[in-house]
Amino acid sequence: MKIRSAILRSSGVTKPYAESKPIHIEEIELDAPQEGEVLIQIKAASLCHSDLSVINGSRPRPLPMALGHEAAGIVKEVGPGVMNFKQGDKVICVFVPSCGHCVPCAEGRPALCEPGAKANGDGTLIGGGVRLHAGTEKIGHHVGVSAFSEYAVVSQNSLVKVEEDLPFEKLALFGCAVITGVGAVVNTAKVQLGKTVAVVGLGGIGLSALLGAIAAGAREVIAIDINEKKLQQAKELGATAVFNSKDADVVAQVKAYTNGGVDYAFETAGVVPAMEVAYAITKRGGTTTTTGLPHPEHQFSFPYVTLTAEEKTLKGSYIGSCVPLRDIPHYLHMMKTGKLPVDQLLSNIITLDEINEGFDLLATGDNSRIIIKMD
Repeated sequence: MKIRSAILRSSGVTKPYAESKPIHIEEIELDAPQEGEVLIQIKAASLCHSDLSVINGSRPRPLPMALGHEAAGIVKEVGPGVMNFKQGDKVICVFVPSCGHCVPCAEGRPALCEPGAKANGDGTLIGGGVRLHAGTEKIGHHVGVSAFSEYAVVSQNSLVKVEEDLPFEKLALFGCAVITGVGAVVNTAKVQLGKTVAVVGLGGIGLSALLGAIAAGAREVIAIDINEKKLQQAKELGATAVFNSKDADVVAQVKAYTNGGVDYAFETAGVVPAMEVAYAITKRGGTTTTTGLPHPEHQFSFPYVTLTAEEKTLKGSYIGSCVPLRDIPHYLHMMKTGKLPVDQLLSNIITLDEINEGFDLLATGDNSRIIIKMD
């Protein structure tokens, strides 16, 4: 079938993207779903810094590629062997397909699925196939989803069925930002009731982590960013204190406020200076967790002795260490009951044709989650 899709053909193009237009809305061919695959109509998709990282070249991917990974839609057709989905099902896309059979999957860690990671790096579906074409030219799948499209063929292992009656623009948030930010708090770091938390970097993931820490019962939830608009938003969402990391003495300020540092620090910006702040404000015996995806060549250094002498813990968290089938329905219920108001992160709704302008908005740092409504 013919579909309209957002295609990236070269990365590292200069900003503003509204002028350089690195993303082209093209009519391409989408093949029918094969064994274990599902055709979905994309109803809403979020712009995420993981997409922006591919556009600016800090996260290299094979090009050309149909971008987008944080989305929700409706099942239109199922391929052979698909048992758990049917036409009309409402679904959320997950950007790490899990095979269910490799060692990490068998250990209950689907976020680390080995075939899923290889497929994402290669720009294919988890079975190794490509269903997108422009004539004879193959178009890569962005992390098995390619959500900035009218329709997508994805593996059944990239979908979670949703029973909740919620707008698609809210459901889309749960494909990346929410499960990554909240999951880092509850799954990776396992924040305990009454502890102190700091979040460095207040994008969609960082603000989700902030809300997750509040829901987990943290006594102090401190927000740190270079953007005053984001700091004000964090206050409105319930942060107990905010600090601007442009201040040269921000580490000293946080340590003074917390009497030595926080129990848990989360770095969600994916840049080395943010990671340096997060580790420095972590107290003796505390845990620093990062969800950031910096350029592969970037290095982070710290005083080696502090891991032993201060019994610090340094952890990475990919897709919030989540089990999507378990976590997404739980987080959705928490939002509906007011315990996790992540829907407040929605900042802009745009059309597919406005995608380059949308990434300019995202790059400014002033917006939390920008949603493309396909309707």
